Amino acid sequence: MIHNFNAGPSILPKEVFEQAAEAVINYNQTGLSILEMGHRTPAFTAIMEEARHLVKELMQLDSDHQVLFLHGGASTQFMQVPMNLLDPKDTAAYADTGVWSSKAIKEAKLFGKVDVVCSSKEKNYSYIPKDFAVPNDAKYFHITTNNTIYGSQWHQIPATSNVMVADMSSDIFSRQLDFNSFGLIYAGAQKNMGPAGVNLVVVNEQILGKTKHPIPTMMDYRNHIAEGSMLNTPPVFAVYVCLLTLRWLQSIGGIDAIEKRNKEKAALLYQEIDRNELFETRIAKEDRSLMNICFTMKDPELEKSFYQYVTDNGIVGIKGHRLSGGFRASLYNAMPISSVEFLVSLMQSFNK
Repeated sequence: MIHNFNAGPSILPKEVFEQAAEAVINYNQTGLSILEMGHRTPAFTAIMEEARHLVKELMQLDSDHQVLFLHGGASTQFMQVPMNLLDPKDTAAYADTGVWSSKAIKEAKLFGKVDVVCSSKEKNYSYIPKDFAVPNDAKYFHITTNNTIYGSQWHQIPATSNVMVADMSSDIFSRQLDFNSFGLIYAGAQKNMGPAGVNLVVVNEQILGKTKHPIPTMMDYRNHIAEGSMLNTPPVFAVYVCLLTLRWLQSIGGIDAIEKRNKEKAALLYQEIDRNELFETRIAKEDRSLMNICFTMKDPELEKSFYQYVTDNGIVGIKGHRLSGGFRASLYNAMPISSVEFLVSLMQSFNK
């Protein structure tokens, strides 16, 4: 048996794979593959509308928040967010808590001024900053809610009067938050929601249309809202897999239920890391991610043999990112606790 701890594209529920595979051959007994279905047909329009509706239902969004399924991954939003919200003379505030937030900062500087109000870079992104202030005149405050590469997470969303923008790519739908308090949320699908190639955007339409500069048609969120995410040909198959995953999440009890599971999985693995004399994590305890658990071996000479040991026993995707090294176990929504238990048992047997 394979236990998939990849950081993304990552594990999805077994029933989602089965339903998606069937739809590739024959979608809903239509005789057509989902891959050849016209995106303006009633069949696909119903898929898109149900997917958007389920996002609103699961996140308990109000009428001002619109749901979009757009092309590309979260990296496209690094430019699309400031393009829609920032004029050249305006300032946006950013928190630098990892590689992806630093990439977002770089792109935002092309469209306006950027104030990096806090950073944990000096300690290799091993914690979430606590004491900082966001300027009142900042058009928005951007955070990356989960640090996929280094393994930290915002467990307390900062209270601010500014428009909140969040990259939730690696922890979307994993825990309950007041999603209506965010002006804009974006997330690549390939962690908790679907395959690579589609990007979820949840935006409060009241924050749009405030800039003075022209926005290219395909980059303007308002155009996508007006057309119900059908401004151009959407990534049909990716949206369909997202719909299947959203249905699965709803069927098991929604975000509250999956948050409970995710906390149990993370607690089990962190407990072993703290107990086992061979392993350690450098992330501040209060900021440890529930999604991406990064750890190293106290004796680096043992890492190669441990990696070979777990690989020989069916563990895949556990090697740490090239920037952080060590190991990374990604415990996304579809990861069963049995796989975490198996990894823990291998850590214990390796120690013996």
